[in-house]
Amino acid sequence: MTDKLDFKRTLDAYQAERGRFRVVEVPDLQYLMIDGHGDPNTAPEFTAAVESLYPVAYKLKFASKRGLGRDYVVMPLEGLWWAEDMDSFTAARDKARWDWTLMIMVPDWIDREMFTAAVEQAGAKNRPARLDDVRLESLSEGRCVQTLHIGSFDDEAEVLARMHQEFIPDNGLRMAGRHHEIYLSDFRKVAPEKLRTILRQPVDDSPSPPTDPKSGPIESSSDSAD
Repeated sequence: MTDKLDFKRTLDAYQAERGRFRVVEVPDLQYLMIDGHGDPNTAPEFTAAVESLYPVAYKLKFASKRGLGRDYVVMPLEGLWWAEDMDSFTAARDKARWDWTLMIMVPDWIDREMFTAAVEQAGAKNRPARLDDVRLESLSEGRCVQTLHIGSFDDEAEVLARMHQEFIPDNGLRMAGRHHEIYLSDFRKVAPEKLRTILRQPVDDSPSPPTDPKSGPIESSSDSAD
């Protein structure tokens, strides 16, 4: 019997606390990915994307356990989100203007051949509508700021505003990539007020860092952790 790896527990990039903004170094990771646009609550392609990712993810898990003797827990759904005007995530929250890439992280020993075979197997019966749009790709994010949000997605705006407009600039950083969310809870099954979501923002050094050496520590707490 093989040990089952749970990367949520072993990778620091999947650790976050409510009320605390933390700077983390995220290693290059490999994901199943699929793109889309529009309000995730109403866009049919969003549901189709989720329904296309998971069959491939589970086929890869079983192939890894069977063929390589390496078992692991299928990782949670993740999403990259962006828009021409990033205020559509905070002050002028408008989901219809959002672009997104949905993702599921897979181990680095999953290769292109295994991926191709998994897609073929996932399409053998009841072929998912967007299966042909799923791809295997690496993502390099590097230094990021992240925190844990507990509650509905619609309540994220205040947390993101503090992250984008206060913590990041106050610590001599600037946003350098796409807003990233990691859905530790299955939003199809869990009540909105109980959802646990890691909110992540890639950053780099600001060209104009704060001059006050007492401008604040690199970690900040805004309320008590659960």
